[in-house]
Amino acid sequence: MNVRTLFCVITATLLLSGCSMLPRQQPADEEPAVPEFTALPRGSSGGVFTTVRPWALVADVRAFRPGDVLTVVLLETTQARKSADTNINKSSSVDIPNFTIGNSSIDANTSISADRGFKGGAISTQQNALQGALTVIVQEVLPNGLLRVHGQKNLNLNQGEEFLRVSGFVRPEDIDAENRISSQRVANARIAYTGRGSLADSNQAGWLTRFFNSPWMPF
Repeated sequence: MNVRTLFCVITATLLLSGCSMLPRQQPADEEPAVPEFTALPRGSSGGVFTTVRPWALVADVRAFRPGDVLTVVLLETTQARKSADTNINKSSSVDIPNFTIGNSSIDANTSISADRGFKGGAISTQQNALQGALTVIVQEVLPNGLLRVHGQKNLNLNQGEEFLRVSGFVRPEDIDAENRISSQRVANARIAYTGRGSLADSNQAGWLTRFFNSPWMPF
């Protein structure tokens, strides 16, 4: 393989690896599907009570049917720390003294020794925090009473866009009198906070830097 062919192979590898490690693009803006719900029936014989309204006439007006909205209070804080240390040492030695073969004495005075050692250590620390609020829509009421909710918020700023999406399952009992629920009470919660634009691009390393920090780099 000549130098020109080797240069072409290395260049193609760099380009392919750079393309494969490009940041994942944000999905196109799309309106979430609005659940189907019908108008509330009126009470019979002039009454004001219906079975599809809240559990009691004096109950708070909280979300409990498809199409209702409720506010998810984001109180997410995670912290993780992991450390590992490894230390291995091994040494051995062999001494060969003087010895006699027949009538001849051989002065060997030889020794062999070997030392081996390995030491490694790693520390990983991660901490994340997200606070705020997002109003979501009840998409479905499961047979056991759980509410499947989904909502998103798009902020168009002069230097980029911010996306906040929340989805999961909540219990009606966890919704307070102000129609709010903590994100820690959302089961199978999927919370995404991302952005795109010049501000997000400035926090991304270049493709060549990502190549040198990727598993493709042999050194």
